[in-house]
Amino acid sequence: MQADIIHHAALDARMVKAVRGIKLLSLASWPADAQAPFLEGIARGQPQLPVIAYPTLDFSAARRELAAISAAADPSHPLGSYLRASVESWDIAAQLLEALGTPRVTEHSIALFGTPEECLPGDGPTTRDAAGHFIAIANDLDRELLAPEEQIPVSATALQLQLQADLDDFFDARVITVQLDPALIAKAAAGATRIRLRHGAAFSDYDRRQLLQHEALVHSLTALNGREQVYLPSLALSSPRVTATQEGLATFAEQITGSIDIERMKRISLRIEAVAMALDGADFIEVFRYFTDAGQNAAESFSSAQRVFRGVPTSGGAAFTKDTVYLRGLIGVHTFFRRSLQQDRLRLCRRLFAGKMTLQDVTSFDPLFDSGVLAPPRWLPPWVSRANGLAGVLAFSLFANRIRLDRLSADA
Repeated sequence: MQADIIHHAALDARMVKAVRGIKLLSLASWPADAQAPFLEGIARGQPQLPVIAYPTLDFSAARRELAAISAAADPSHPLGSYLRASVESWDIAAQLLEALGTPRVTEHSIALFGTPEECLPGDGPTTRDAAGHFIAIANDLDRELLAPEEQIPVSATALQLQLQADLDDFFDARVITVQLDPALIAKAAAGATRIRLRHGAAFSDYDRRQLLQHEALVHSLTALNGREQVYLPSLALSSPRVTATQEGLATFAEQITGSIDIERMKRISLRIEAVAMALDGADFIEVFRYFTDAGQNAAESFSSAQRVFRGVPTSGGAAFTKDTVYLRGLIGVHTFFRRSLQQDRLRLCRRLFAGKMTLQDVTSFDPLFDSGVLAPPRWLPPWVSRANGLAGVLAFSLFANRIRLDRLSADA
């Protein structure tokens, strides 16, 4: 193996070790017992802003090691460029965690995830504009369009059994375990070998398909495939800089498999608008009421609002902006897939599953895949592995975009 590969592989191993304690989402998230007192206050008509105690963290040693890794990486080499960009995002994440509970979290969050006012790929409308579009469409559609079976709630226990069977069938073995977690605020969370569902939550039939495609066959699968990388094991990690691509790819997987519904698009879009509200000064109670006014129940509204206020004061003017990446990432991934087809490079779409990477990474890594330095993905979702079907959908999308709806007559 070439000396430059060995050099950067050693730096990557050092980075994996250095960032072990930088667990952005888990350290910034609220404890499960914060929900009950707030909802009790709401029920009494006397809501109080939640006060969250965050740990005092010091990542100075890790940040010094990250700086040394960056200095030793060659920025002209694809691995060196990847390492320097990854180190920068981990360093910002460390600074964010050191600032937990203060407004300074907002600036670090924006550096990692952007804002609702950021433009979509191709100098399109802003992320917030796109969110408003989906919210308006969802509000115009009558919920009676849902089939009766789609309105029957599914218990967490039933979903656990169904999702576990789906995954065992996909892997032909027990590779990912589905567990119930009563302390989980979000309805679901995925790791490489474990998917957690909130015990006591109610799910829909769409939720089952969304969780399989989004959490299991993107987030978990890319982590598992990343573990197969001999020279770049950091591809198994959820580096903050890959968040937009990861969430965009996962949401695109829902879309291309028909697993997403307009209510799901509305939920994603409401969170973007809520982030904008918080940045503009809305406090936790105002954001909570925004979600309830949009049709979410109290528990779901609390869960949605706490996502916006992770790590920041609840009094307004600050926000954790991660939820702005979903739509921006979806548009970015969709555009990337269409361009890959147009340029006869669909292999890049498959290689995107070889680990957790950005769209820019998979392009610059192309020669490393060709040379065998990076391993191809061991597992692929069916919609990616069936290249002809994927090409058919993308080819139609490319052509359909040439149709100008504003030029069609009313009776067309």
